[in-house]
Amino acid sequence: MMRRVGVRAMALGAVAALGLVAGCGASAGQGKDAGGGAAQQVSRASAGDHRYPLEKSDIPWSGSPSPFDAQVKLADGRRVAMHYMKGKGLLAQDYSPKAKGWSKSALVHGTKTDACQGITLKAKDGTVAAFGDFGVYCADGEPPTESVAAVATGPLTKWATHLTKDFDGWEKIAVAPGGKKATFSRGTDKLTWTKAGGFPATS
Repeated sequence: MMRRVGVRAMALGAVAALGLVAGCGASAGQGKDAGGGAAQQVSRASAGDHRYPLEKSDIPWSGSPSPFDAQVKLADGRRVAMHYMKGKGLLAQDYSPKAKGWSKSALVHGTKTDACQGITLKAKDGTVAAFGDFGVYCADGEPPTESVAAVATGPLTKWATHLTKDFDGWEKIAVAPGGKKATFSRGTDKLTWTKAGGFPATS
């Protein structure tokens, strides 16, 4: 069972919001997803429609950038942005350089608990990986109670997610060449997604 290691400083969240975090490792971490079984698939209803503005988190933050917004650019010019919304959870949009607009926001992980720390995004060879954390009393300085890992490929209209409960959250993401594997890590704890099999099943 994963051990709590304390609350990370909010300053780390601001760095994570830049979406420039890299990591390494392999094998699977222990956790439970939102459905209690296989990794959840989240679809965007308006696939292919990029006529929306970029949205931002509604959580107050003094200074810039806010750790509750993050964005990463793919090699082909597309972009992915994520943000937290109070009482909703983690949402994502993708940008089309051809249409010069963003998709409608899609809910990647729904929760009413407080957003913790920041959002980390990493993209490589068409694969985008991300993680974010939530907790019942995170706004008061308590550790996360939900840590969600998410991966999207291809048109970026579906997100595979894996939820780990009562865990301080992932620290790094490493996406393998070709985008065929993404590894989330924190110390010796690791979680691996593969393009062939997705996230590992949880009990």
